[in-house]
Amino acid sequence: MLAGVKDALGIGGTYQDNTITQYIDEVMDYLKGAGVDTSDVRPGLVARGVSDLWNYGTGTGKLSEYFMQRATQMSYKGA
Repeated sequence: MLAGVKDALGIGGTYQDNTITQYIDEVMDYLKGAGVDTSDVRPGLVARGVSDLWNYGTGTGKLSEYFMQRATQMSYKGA
């Protein structure tokens, strides 16, 4: 998942891998808590969530409307 998220975000190298991995874990936990079958989750959705949470230090920590709508879709798909 890390490689796919980095590709989607245009991030190269390994310098930010630990930070990105922590955000990936947060996004995946959020999706699991919403009832999403995480085996169906693609890196693009996770990248959107990672980007939303990261915000390069702005501190808002809000998930975008797109992420929320897509997570809701995925949740209904698994129901």
